[in-house]
Amino acid sequence: MRHIGQTVSFIRPDGQSVNGYLAKPDRTDGAPAIIVVQEWWGLNNQIRGVADRLGRAGYYALVPDLYRGASTVEQEEAHHLMSKLNFGDAVAQDIRGAVQYLGTLSSRIGITGFCMGGALTLLSLNAIPELKAGVPFYGMPPLEAIDPANIKVPVLVHSGAQDAFFAAEDFDKLE
Repeated sequence: MRHIGQTVSFIRPDGQSVNGYLAKPDRTDGAPAIIVVQEWWGLNNQIRGVADRLGRAGYYALVPDLYRGASTVEQEEAHHLMSKLNFGDAVAQDIRGAVQYLGTLSSRIGITGFCMGGALTLLSLNAIPELKAGVPFYGMPPLEAIDPANIKVPVLVHSGAQDAFFAAEDFDKLE
C-alpha cells in the first residue's frame, strides 16, 4: 500500500525545528487529529502505515521523528537508539510541539503509541493538557514518572497479561 502522508516540519516550544510524518484525511474540515508515537525502531514504514490508516479513517495523523531520521530493524540497535532518547525532552518538546502543530488544524487531538511509544503516550497524557484522549499500546513508563491525577482525559490502555517486558501489575497500579 502506498504512503499518503508527507514529511512536515514543526516547531518545538523551545524554538527548534523537528520533522515528522503527516497523513491527512480526505475531508479535512472538522477532522480530529492524533499523534502517533513511534516504537523503538524509529519512524519507519510500519509506523508511517499506521498514520496512513488513521488518515484514511478521517484523522490528521502526525508521527514526530524522535530519532531525527534514524531507524533500524535490529533489536540491539533499537535498544541503543531508545536508550539515547531523552524521554522528558521528547514529551515536553517534540510531542508537545507536534500537539501544538496539530492544534492549528484541529481542536480535537489525541495520542497513541506502541511499546516505547505507549510509555511516551502515558507520559504525554500526564504532561500535555491540550490532549483530549489517549490510547497507549503495551508500553509503561516507570510509575514514579507519572501522576495519574494529572490525566484528566479518557484513556484506553492495551496491555498483555503475559508481557515479559511490561509487568501487568504495573498497569493495575496505574489504573
